[in-house]
Amino acid sequence: MKNIEEAIKEISEGQVRFKRLVTICEDYFGKSRIAGSHHIFKTPWPGDPRLNLQEEQGGKAKPYQVRQVIQALLKLEEQKNEK
Repeated sequence: MKNIEEAIKEISEGQVRFKRLVTICEDYFGKSRIAGSHHIFKTPWPGDPRLNLQEEQGGKAKPYQVRQVIQALLKLEEQKNEK
């Protein structure tokens, strides 16, 4: 597993393969719950504690979902640093 900073750098460099984004989410948020074509990850904070990912045509991750994962990883890093 990469550190959070490396993971963010990797997925923010342009088009990301959906499977790679799912792998990164599994590394930090655990196994996903699959509902149809959606991969749903639980996050460890209150509020909206989930990431809902769905593959775009061509095997790529949807850009807005990549941004959501980056925000979740940043929040996870922030919580880790507070401890």
